[in-house]
Amino acid sequence: MIGDLDEAESLLYPVLSERIPFSTLDKIGQKIGGVSLGSVELLSYRLADGRKMGSWVIIASALSCHFPTDIGRVLADCRAFIIQAAVWYATDTFGERVVGPASLVDFHSALQMLAPWRGDSNRWVRRCVGVAVHLWAKRTRGQAEMVNQALDLLHFLEPVFEEKNQDAVKGIGWGLKTMGRYYPELAAAWLDEQVNTLHRQPRPLMLRKALTYLPPEQKLAIAGR
Repeated sequence: MIGDLDEAESLLYPVLSERIPFSTLDKIGQKIGGVSLGSVELLSYRLADGRKMGSWVIIASALSCHFPTDIGRVLADCRAFIIQAAVWYATDTFGERVVGPASLVDFHSALQMLAPWRGDSNRWVRRCVGVAVHLWAKRTRGQAEMVNQALDLLHFLEPVFEEKNQDAVKGIGWGLKTMGRYYPELAAAWLDEQVNTLHRQPRPLMLRKALTYLPPEQKLAIAGR
């Protein structure tokens, strides 16, 4: 097995040393993901040590091949790699390729497993929650049959609405922004409740992102002049 890993690394090294389109990296990751999750993990640990931007794309795409059967283990691996990477682009890569898709594959199980991420001590893990919501909203695109899940996701974000760390705020705000684009009535009602009924005070950046796609009159009603 060690020999196989060495060979795989040697084949991938030239790829990771060049500027390669993410679509190509995704295809490589999906090919790698066709083996057992244990083998994917072993190679992913090695690739992660190199800390190349392309490595995170390959790792994320490979891990995502193991939904839905290994969703808990995949999400745990994903969290570990997010913490190891400790940079925004890796966090967003995992959010869009692993954590967000998990909510599409098994919505309720994913939310249950991701609930502790909202209060995680690592800011990148908290950021990833928002990125995952962004991906979910982008993929569901306001479908009527997804309204109940959209409401669940908005309530899911309540504990992080007053997030203080700027890196995490950007990801969470991104999720709220996309929810406002595809579920504007739900997002507007939820934001109004948070700000004007519960008197919660999000960071200005969070609120600006959340209001991005809402009509002007709703922006004024929620945030004031």
